[in-house]
Amino acid sequence: MVGWSRLLSPAVKFANYRAVLQDPACRNALQQQLRRMGGDHGHHHMTIKPSRFQWDKFKDLMHFYVMLGVIPVTALILYSNIFIGPAKLSEIPEGYEPKHWEYEKHPISRFISRYMLNSEQQNYEKSLHYLFEENEKAQIRLLEDEVRRKMSERNDYQAYYYRPSVAKYHRVSKEAAEELEALRGDN
Repeated sequence: MVGWSRLLSPAVKFANYRAVLQDPACRNALQQQLRRMGGDHGHHHMTIKPSRFQWDKFKDLMHFYVMLGVIPVTALILYSNIFIGPAKLSEIPEGYEPKHWEYEKHPISRFISRYMLNSEQQNYEKSLHYLFEENEKAQIRLLEDEVRRKMSERNDYQAYYYRPSVAKYHRVSKEAAEELEALRGDN
């Protein structure tokens, strides 16, 4: 409902000013504006209208960048289709194992498969490595949980959360306490 009220607020504002806009003096001002030009050879006038500079500049840049990309890509596709053509099926010589890009039919697909994409075998091995790493992490987590459980069960040695203290500060505080006791004396 909030969205509709946001959309309707300009319409309400326009309805408030409708009577003002229908006034004859205002209607003449809203009509097309003309610049009367002097001269004695008939009706000379120039229509005053908003600038189209931004729109024309946008169209010029759009055409430029589209053509900057479209012309080379079209030339490359035409060259590969006319001069290279699709791959033809032939017998594989004995002892030869085709590379993964040699299974593609179109030359552009072969180029992309060879230089930009990984082979199916490489993707498969990457996924296996990911699964192996996750399995190792899970086993380490289980082992850590087991160690923590044993430490809390036995309470007989230092744990991960044990923070060793430095004895020097204990000696200093002990000496200070002994000095204070000596100063106080036996009461």
